[in-house]
Amino acid sequence: MYSSDVEGAKALVEKYNRLRGEIGKVIVGQEEVIHNTILSIFCQGHVLLVGVPGLAKTLLVNTIGQALGLSFSRIQFTPDLMPSDIVGTEILDESRQFRFVKGPAFANIILADEINRTPPKTQSALLEAMQERRITVSGKTYQLPEPFFVLATQNPIEQEGTYPLPEAQLDRFMFNLSLDYPTYEEEVEVVKNTTMGKTTEVNAVLSPEEIVYFQQLVRRVPVSDNVYEYAVALSAKTRPGTERAHDWANRFLSWGAGPRASQYLIIGAKANALLSGKYSPDIEDVRKVAIPILRHRLIRNYTAEAEGVGIEDIIKELVK
Repeated sequence: MYSSDVEGAKALVEKYNRLRGEIGKVIVGQEEVIHNTILSIFCQGHVLLVGVPGLAKTLLVNTIGQALGLSFSRIQFTPDLMPSDIVGTEILDESRQFRFVKGPAFANIILADEINRTPPKTQSALLEAMQERRITVSGKTYQLPEPFFVLATQNPIEQEGTYPLPEAQLDRFMFNLSLDYPTYEEEVEVVKNTTMGKTTEVNAVLSPEEIVYFQQLVRRVPVSDNVYEYAVALSAKTRPGTERAHDWANRFLSWGAGPRASQYLIIGAKANALLSGKYSPDIEDVRKVAIPILRHRLIRNYTAEAEGVGIEDIIKELVK
């Protein structure tokens, strides 16, 4: 597609800037969330978006889908949702033959809206799709389209009637992104834009083939040994009771991050370096992606809760 990786890296930066421009037509603010969401796409990762209602989580995912030129499915997770409502089901057709009817999971981007409102049995229907990029129904395996991403939303309030995501599924998400309220100026602009009845057209910047190429390009980025060692050491610091555990991990954590966190720290650092115009990541690139990668992989103990020490406080201490 491009004559060299250097040319491809320059094209990636140019496409990224155009993507930000198209998404900015609709989404006001949330710069870091947008950056990390695009970053995860180039890393073949999935994203969990956490924020109170009304912060445009669904609109953000929909806009990104349009700007990327990808097929898009929205699944509203409810307590009565069944696994077959996600992956599809076999039906008996007119010729008395079983035929598989694909569910909404067979799209490039899946918006799993309020994923914690459905029981674990239904949540687990996404596990194989997220990790293996395939779905098995009645003993038959179906490959999902490439590229494939799950962008899930979760409401941090109204916990009645919700089912916390199991650790195995949380670990499948590369990033846990927290959406904050807009600033006063941003909210004024949002209200102006959304109460005038005007529509904004978002143009597709990338094709599916280009996205797959850039994903492969990120994987080929060289990394020095000291960056590998820093990423693994950072993950090891989070594991209480182990040889390399940090004092804060022993004091405030009951569980730390696994090897998948180390992998994501490196792949995230590679993509962050490329988007910054560099051809190889350094330790600062690992630090840039540490909080959203580790946020949902660490479990605080009662001491942390009693003393009001948050997960982000712990991660910031570990990366010092």
